[in-house]
Amino acid sequence: MGFWDPVEVEEAASSAQKHRSNEVHPMVICDKDVSVRTGNILSRVSQTRDVINTLDKTISSLERQLAAARAAKADTEEGSPMVTKSGTKDLNERQRVFFVMGIITALRNIKRRNSIRETWMPQGLIQYSFGILPGKGCSQVFIRFEVIVLRGGIKEVGEREGNYNSIRHRTQFNPRQCFGSCYQCRRRATQGLFAPGYHELSTKTQVYFSAVVAKWDADFYLKVDDDVHVNLGVVSSTLARHRHKPHVYIGCMKSGPVVAQKGIKYREPEYWKFGEGNKYFRHATGQIYAISKDLATYILVNRHILHRYANEDVSLGSWFIGLDVEHIDDRSLCCGTTPPDCEWKAKSGNHCGASFDWSCSGICKSSVRMKEVHQRCGEGDQAIWDTGF
Repeated sequence: MGFWDPVEVEEAASSAQKHRSNEVHPMVICDKDVSVRTGNILSRVSQTRDVINTLDKTISSLERQLAAARAAKADTEEGSPMVTKSGTKDLNERQRVFFVMGIITALRNIKRRNSIRETWMPQGLIQYSFGILPGKGCSQVFIRFEVIVLRGGIKEVGEREGNYNSIRHRTQFNPRQCFGSCYQCRRRATQGLFAPGYHELSTKTQVYFSAVVAKWDADFYLKVDDDVHVNLGVVSSTLARHRHKPHVYIGCMKSGPVVAQKGIKYREPEYWKFGEGNKYFRHATGQIYAISKDLATYILVNRHILHRYANEDVSLGSWFIGLDVEHIDDRSLCCGTTPPDCEWKAKSGNHCGASFDWSCSGICKSSVRMKEVHQRCGEGDQAIWDTGF
């Protein structure tokens, strides 16, 4: 039991008495100029709100840069490709671009890469990326093939394919390769330290976004599979419409049942986490999607604690659950490659942003069929250069 000081009791009683007095005799303003003063006050309030919003955006931007800089500094000690030889790279010195597109591929998929080079990837002095667009100032777009192997420290090496020095090779972790029924490897796989084959994709996606957001200061970061046809002009126009929005997640949003049966490609070992309905939350299909700078930075900063599910598109969607993220469902990013889908839309001038076969989760036999799809569904080689950002 506590004791109050008499002075405090007296002050409290006096305050209560004043409060009751105000309730019984409310103050009435009889000034004839009250409406004018009210208008001035509202105007000042509006101006103050605008200033606060501007300060909020500035503070948010500085917080992102600081967090990413700290993450990049931490990666310096791990041998990350995100930093220069002299140490942590100042994020303000990153090259400013409109968007960065990473085409996720495997070293063995050289035919797929060549089919993309020969069709929808822009031609130029540097085959795998193109920079300042004619008449567009300093708007830049970078497109690279990304090979991400989960072995060793994070490194960056080049792979030459003819005249193309276009492969960026990123690695992470150093788990032992699993041969036979090695108990140690099985234990690591159970603990999530080493997920062979298809299930590595979630970690590769995390590595990719963490690396590119530290290297380029872009409005958007895209991930594309190497068996998808893309019309870059349509994609650029789509992104431009959402350029000034924060926290944007763009793709073909889907849901569906969680696969629990063993032996099936898309099986989710943690299926029980999705509840009795056993259905996924909405997320973008993995063939192609884009995220804004804030979300890519979020992945970089929190990459060590973000949970990875078996399917990479589910993992990415789960990282944004609970955040103030705008999901944009753009069906032009998941057109079919057979009539009447992308071909008929192309003939009507309403080209698709991306096309693939749902049955193959990409273009079936893409190394052979990419040219055919490009001829029927492509927007024309000049479209990207004519796009205004």
